[in-house]
Amino acid sequence: MQTTKQNSNFIAIITMMFLYAMISFVTNLAAPVGVIWKSAFEGDNANTVGMLGNAMNFLAYLFMGIPAGRMLTKVGYKRTALIGIGVGLLGVFTQFCSGFFGDEKVVGFSIYLLGAFISGFCVCMLNTVVNPMLNLLGGGGNRGNQLNMIGGTLNSLAGTLTPLFVGALIGQVTKTTSMVDVNIVLTIAMVVFALAFIILLFVPISDPEMGKTSANTVFERSPWAFRHFTLGAIAIFVYVGVEVGIPGTLIYYLSNITEKGGGLDPAKATAIAGSVAATYWFLMLVGRFLGGFIADKISSRVLMTATTSLALVLILVAMVLGKSAAVAMPVFTGAGFEMVTVPVCALCLVLCGLCTSVMWASIFNLATEGLGKYTAAASGIFMMMVVGGGLIPLLQSYIADQTNYLLSYTVPLLGVAYMCFYALVGSKNVNTDIPVE
Repeated sequence: MQTTKQNSNFIAIITMMFLYAMISFVTNLAAPVGVIWKSAFEGDNANTVGMLGNAMNFLAYLFMGIPAGRMLTKVGYKRTALIGIGVGLLGVFTQFCSGFFGDEKVVGFSIYLLGAFISGFCVCMLNTVVNPMLNLLGGGGNRGNQLNMIGGTLNSLAGTLTPLFVGALIGQVTKTTSMVDVNIVLTIAMVVFALAFIILLFVPISDPEMGKTSANTVFERSPWAFRHFTLGAIAIFVYVGVEVGIPGTLIYYLSNITEKGGGLDPAKATAIAGSVAATYWFLMLVGRFLGGFIADKISSRVLMTATTSLALVLILVAMVLGKSAAVAMPVFTGAGFEMVTVPVCALCLVLCGLCTSVMWASIFNLATEGLGKYTAAASGIFMMMVVGGGLIPLLQSYIADQTNYLLSYTVPLLGVAYMCFYALVGSKNVNTDIPVE
């Protein structure tokens, strides 16, 4: 009996790991696929159009964040995960269908946006489930935390590989490039979702103890009564937008270079852009891995202050230097690293990945400190605030259309400045008089 339970848990753990990776895959698919739609529509607002898929993906969090938490309470972890996987399969299939409309690009684009929105519901539900489920399967404590760390690493790895796969598959994007050219990637995604659904369907998973509270429990106050939480929720909104906007806009910037500047070969611009963005996500993976070793020795406030300060410097340098100089940097190609020549701004922006890697956990820790019984409600609100990952990059793309790419980085610059303020001042709990037991 014990052996059977261990085997079932092992299969469930592996399934959750795949789902952790698929969350990142579905999310990070939007930026490189957006290059296709950007090229198809062209015009003055092409960058904004290209970022709309990413915006729809994250907009779903606004509608699904709190309902996902309630679903978890009502139907349990396993059923919520199964529903999330099913919705994900539908979302990817809808995006798959968007490539079969030929010259009717407006129709195809509308269907793609619908698919991206549906996929957003999926990743929101899975995000709500995966962390606590891995903790449950690990038996809590250090083992549960270890499984979540491994899952987070796979999440970052998927984010690293996604732009590589898409960039390598479609090559140089032209007006004739369409969604059909990436359907093999979407097909693989659908197969993985289907297999994950079937496997999880037959794996016995017990829900953790829910305690005496429920989704309908009404407290005398809410997390919004705490100033440090309110400012922290805004910081989460800003953070996800900064995290996504930096590499997303960088892909558009590098792939749009039509004449040699900063040493970049225009003929290889799209493929190189994908590799550069992948390196950003790889550095996030490295940062999260290293952060696991130092987080117990350095406070979240100090870690947040240091990383936001460094990110401010890197973004400023990128905006000032731009393509004024070329540098050789190692980029992650999936099979390893190779040296490519890029504008100096690309190197600075990629290094921001090391900084953003630890910001989510730091903000979460600072914002939920001292909340007590309000922590569960706070977590649902945080999930809703992930919508910033769609709205802020969309604003950045609009500014890029109206001005230029480098000037659009004023948006993440201001976002990082706010997070630095939050670490230094806004994260202090001044509402210690509110009972939280």
